[in-house]
Amino acid sequence: MCQMLSGSELVPRIYQSSNGSRAIANCVLAFEMAHRIGTSPLMVMQNMYIVHGQPAWSSKFLIATINSCSKFTPLRYEFRGNNPKEDDFGCRCFSFDKQDTEKSDPLFGAWVDITMAKKEGWLTRTGSKWQTMPELMLQYRAAAFWARAYAPELSMGIKTDDEVSEILNSQFNTYTARLPVNELNKALTDSAVSESTDADGP
Repeated sequence: MCQMLSGSELVPRIYQSSNGSRAIANCVLAFEMAHRIGTSPLMVMQNMYIVHGQPAWSSKFLIATINSCSKFTPLRYEFRGNNPKEDDFGCRCFSFDKQDTEKSDPLFGAWVDITMAKKEGWLTRTGSKWQTMPELMLQYRAAAFWARAYAPELSMGIKTDDEVSEILNSQFNTYTARLPVNELNKALTDSAVSESTDADGP
């Protein structure tokens, strides 16, 4: 299967046979990631990015993964406020456990609003999409927060590409969409160690 995918032009360049022996190794890594989260290897290949040396999912992929899983109903969004340009305008995600057939216990995520975006520096960053499409960015960030709270096994603790870019923006200014497998492996290992440390606490 890896050999077949590496011969396709539909996968990113680092998975193609023209990338040499690393292509198969990259494909194996994509299969491992896909197996862990229960999705298609092709989806992983097309939706995992490296942002400043850290692995990250596209927001759309994370939402699609949650919506198609067997554990929760598809994500829905609740907005508060009337004007996306005002500080109190915000969004949160909610869903239901599929075993909750009465839908009596909604699973609410954290509110994300323009005040948070300003304080965290998301809105003021040069070229930020928060300035041009705040409603969509609120939905993306609310979904990421929801996944972190209720379905970390689906994201594997990996943040979305826009989150990582904003977190590291003050330290880096180079965006690399794809890296060789050895660098991706290191980034994944570092991310897993970081998540394990955070979970264990002091």
